[in-house]
Amino acid sequence: MLAATIVVFLFLMLAGGIPVGFALAIAGTAGLLAHGGFGLLSGILSTTSISTVSSYELISIPMFILMAEFVILSGIADNLFRSAAVWVGRVPGGLGIATALSGAGFGAISGSSTAAAATLSATSIPAMLEQGYEPRLACGVVAISGTLAMLIPPSIALILFGIIADVSIGKLLIGGVVPGILVTLTIVLTVLYLVWRNPSHAPRGDGYSLREKIASLRGVWAMVVLFGFVTGVIYLGIATPTEASALGAAGAFGIAALSGRMRGGKLFAASLNALRSSAMIFMILVGAHIFGYFFTLTGVTPKLVAGVGALELAPWVVIAVIIAILVVLGCFLDQIAILVLTVPVMLPVVQAMGYDPIWFGVVMIVAGEVGMITPPVGLNAFVVAKYARRPLSEVFVGAWPHVLAHFILIAVLVALPQLVLWLPSRML
Repeated sequence: MLAATIVVFLFLMLAGGIPVGFALAIAGTAGLLAHGGFGLLSGILSTTSISTVSSYELISIPMFILMAEFVILSGIADNLFRSAAVWVGRVPGGLGIATALSGAGFGAISGSSTAAAATLSATSIPAMLEQGYEPRLACGVVAISGTLAMLIPPSIALILFGIIADVSIGKLLIGGVVPGILVTLTIVLTVLYLVWRNPSHAPRGDGYSLREKIASLRGVWAMVVLFGFVTGVIYLGIATPTEASALGAAGAFGIAALSGRMRGGKLFAASLNALRSSAMIFMILVGAHIFGYFFTLTGVTPKLVAGVGALELAPWVVIAVIIAILVVLGCFLDQIAILVLTVPVMLPVVQAMGYDPIWFGVVMIVAGEVGMITPPVGLNAFVVAKYARRPLSEVFVGAWPHVLAHFILIAVLVALPQLVLWLPSRML
């Protein structure tokens, strides 16, 4: 009863707009105080903050965020859409395909769905509307393409899952490669299908010569090399994810410096943005640990595992219910909040049924990201509507075909776990 009361209290705070980290800390503190008194509470609070943020693996989070800030500062992110548009703009729905490709590229450097959606909204939507694209199609493809940022490595969400679940972060990051490619392909195929149904919704763009196409790559080659290097050293076992994040940040700094854009206070601003984002994530982790202590002491997780086992449901039914919960939560919360709230509870249930935690981590990310483009509070949809200055309903309607396509992809990932586990199983 106490656990249920505290969970309700937590969600009321979240609904009231209290930041996730503080809401978790307050709810956990209240639960610990009610369960074990002030002595128990003071003992946990005196050590939690230090023990939480002193993990070696956590260094990779500010480093990858800093890498993203430096790459964005270099201006490469602005070139992604233009280069993709040159290569595929002549194809029916080409600018939509270019949006998906640039979303994948931006995802490899940002790690933030909302940041990716905002950037793509400012570049892709005006170009598509100017060419005569149907507004709902344009907004929908931008909203879904932004979700790639949390799946394609280096992914902050996968790093956090690895820390919370205590599994290999390197294998998680590599496990996101094939699903990331499949998600990108799913978006592309959905755009092609929508254009095939109604060609007037996406007119052909201009054609370009091979020389012009090759020339367009000059603005993005550095990012491709950086992404390949960071992912490659992890896959080959040359460096740990933490070491790779530091190498990536150093490489991104060099790219930004060579671009000539690191003038004035831009370096300081980029570093400050990385610091703010890292501090937010660390506060969420501290709050999650306090809340997790309460769950552990009240025995919620073992009781849940035993309860699910007693129901004698088919494993796929349990997985379907979990995915449905993740999609619903994704409508209201960002991925980081979803992970810290659900992984400690859901992962033991999934492992008890014999599923691999690396596979589950990737499926969690894909399912949660679908929730970010579905009503009533799909965060990416709101971001696209705001930055593109389009009606929110237009974004939601345009995103629905992509939601349905993603459910099909999730079913494929559930039926074929090797799509996720194949690359990690071959790491050196």
